[in-house]
Amino acid sequence: MRPQSAKSKGRWLQKWVVQMILNVYKSLEPDDVKSTSMGASGEDVQLSPYARKLFSYSVECKNQERLNFWGCWDQTVSNAGDYEPAMFVKKNRREVLVAIRAEHFFKLMEKTNAENVQTDD
Repeated sequence: MRPQSAKSKGRWLQKWVVQMILNVYKSLEPDDVKSTSMGASGEDVQLSPYARKLFSYSVECKNQERLNFWGCWDQTVSNAGDYEPAMFVKKNRREVLVAIRAEHFFKLMEKTNAENVQTDD
């Protein structure tokens, strides 16, 4: 694959993640969530301080046919800083997946369960 085509695939996934964040958090403006230019170091999605309060994840996007999962995960963690790492992955004709730490996943489930219990009362 040509480098330009590979960058285009990566850019598509970054823009998809940006749009999904904007769809979920209706109070955010397009300037609050931006796709990072291809080849730039650090996170793949730039968040304003306001967006970071709502979405406290550090996003890495990988749109590749062959993925070195652990190498990509190490990059995601190293770019995350104080935020929770989230690695979005995609390959041709497959759905987008996201990898987060298992402990974080179960904290989310615990929070969701607590909210459901409160609404059942």
